[in-house]
Amino acid sequence: MEEIRIDLRKATPEERAGDAKNRQLNFEFNHTMPETEESLRLMHELFPHVGEYSRVSVPVTVVRPGNVKIGNRVVVMNNCLMMAAGGITIEDDAMIAANVQLISNNHDLHERMILTCKPVLLKHNCWIGAGSTILPGVTVGENAVVAAGSVVTKDVEDNTVVGGVPAKLIKRID
Repeated sequence: MEEIRIDLRKATPEERAGDAKNRQLNFEFNHTMPETEESLRLMHELFPHVGEYSRVSVPVTVVRPGNVKIGNRVVVMNNCLMMAAGGITIEDDAMIAANVQLISNNHDLHERMILTCKPVLLKHNCWIGAGSTILPGVTVGENAVVAAGSVVTKDVEDNTVVGGVPAKLIKRID
């Protein structure tokens, strides 16, 4: 998987204005009564690529929401952080518990104004436990479970349970 590098010092005025608009939209979504037509409208405005019957609970923090793709029947619980410069894809029927961090970008060790980006992919029917962190370039396989509090630094195979810091295989799911 190829790394993308973004030099934040070279952002255009239009990109900066778009980022500011997204931060304001994120704030507005987080301060709207849940389960209302207004909150649903704002969720779809904040996340332009969201499938049917999906729910994102507030508060949520998302950077570059246009790079997030959410499938059908996805549940994202409260306090999720999505750093999406590298892209985040959440396939159908995935469940993301509270306080999860989905991180698709980092900073270069020597040039901190440069983002190093690799996509995060959460495959069909995976479950990310509360307080877990998924790091750049990681794919979580179909039907996989990430135990609460885990830090996932490497791909997770389909039909497995992983946990720990860093996350390691706990068992295979029949």
